[in-house]
Amino acid sequence: QVQLVESGGGLVQPGGSLRLSCAASGLTFSNYAMSWYRQAPGKERELVAAMPYGGASTNYADSVKGRFTISRDNAKNTVYLQMNSLKPEDTAVYYCKAVQVLNWNTYWGQGTQVTVSS
Repeated sequence: QVQLVESGGGLVQPGGSLRLSCAASGLTFSNYAMSWYRQAPGKERELVAAMPYGGASTNYADSVKGRFTISRDNAKNTVYLQMNSLKPEDTAVYYCKAVQVLNWNTYWGQGTQVTVSS
């Protein structure tokens, strides 16, 4: 059974930092492209950052470029999202997503709340 479990969310002041983690189990992690999405109240879920299974390249939403960094540790079956210089508009539930590179099987985590507020 595949499970993705996010952690690291919370309340932070504007300008602060958080690091989200997504621990995967029940899959061969190195065969999956990993990404982070977020969904704010009343808005559609949007892609924040993505990293292919090889980890050779990354993609970011324009709104987070230069502030967020996605990384993965295949030995720990974990993908991370380092978020710096946080803004109130970054407030959302953050989800990780795993996509198998051969058959496109897709899995989502349950989400972790990030709130940026003074």
